[in-house]
Amino acid sequence: MSLDLHAPAPPGRGPASAGRPAHRRRASFTRLDLKYSPYLYVLPFFLIFAVFSLYPIIYTVWIALTDRSPLNPTISFVGLDNFVELITDDPKFWNAVVNTFGMFLLSTVPQLLLALMLANALNRKLRGQTFFRMAIAMPIITSTAVVALVFSMIYAKEFGLINWLLDAVGMDKIDWRANRFASWFAISTMVDWRWIGYNALIYLAAMQSINKDVYEAAALDGASRRRQFWSITIPQLRPTIIFTLIISTIGGLQLFTEPLLFTSGAGGISGGSQGQYQTITMYLLDVMNQRFRWGYAGAVALVLFLLIALMSTVNYLLARRISSDK
Repeated sequence: MSLDLHAPAPPGRGPASAGRPAHRRRASFTRLDLKYSPYLYVLPFFLIFAVFSLYPIIYTVWIALTDRSPLNPTISFVGLDNFVELITDDPKFWNAVVNTFGMFLLSTVPQLLLALMLANALNRKLRGQTFFRMAIAMPIITSTAVVALVFSMIYAKEFGLINWLLDAVGMDKIDWRANRFASWFAISTMVDWRWIGYNALIYLAAMQSINKDVYEAAALDGASRRRQFWSITIPQLRPTIIFTLIISTIGGLQLFTEPLLFTSGAGGISGGSQGQYQTITMYLLDVMNQRFRWGYAGAVALVLFLLIALMSTVNYLLARRISSDK
């Protein structure tokens, strides 16, 4: 019996057939990698968000509907009673709301306007341009405690710099901590000094991305620099203005550190002897740590969240009215 060396190999026994399962496995792994890898990459963010953001929100909603307190071992469901009491029968809360919005307006509006003008000035060719751009960033890296300490001394009643200047021009000294509107002004200047440079850098970065050809064409048409600023720069900065408005709204309505440290330990979270500069966040901490009404504090936190969302929406709609070239 002779062996035919040239006979074809049986099906499934050749080298090509042997490599097909491995090729199929690699193709399957590739498909799985393309399909599920993006979800694995973003999974850590959602896990952190769920633990540190989603869970606290759900817990706050739950605790706001109860009478939770460390002084009471039992927890009773009270429904919307905390919200009803907060809105209809709590003058201290409304005093904190007025204080918060007063300081918010005094700080946010001048802050963004000055930041916009400062960024426009730094966007031009100046001597020592790099120095000035770095200088406006210095307040950002300065400790809030140090800023509050310096401004507390500047606005001191007896030996403060501002009162010394007022006395030098023949004006009466101002008790910046006892007077409600004076304390608002002092705290607002502290906030403005700290965050004007931050917003100016954001505006400056956005201005750098605007096409210079647009300005050259406007200049050839006879448009002045002021006209170019209002007709070209402002419309092009609309997304950036919306961003800074929303960020400033969130920070302004959550104002806490500056008014707390402005007391120099005298008023604490009460915001002065009569609560003349107590903000909503300070009042929330007062309710939680001084009165030990955790459920009521949860209601305050949720109302603050709604106020921030409402004001952010209003600011967004107002900023959208800025005309833009299409």
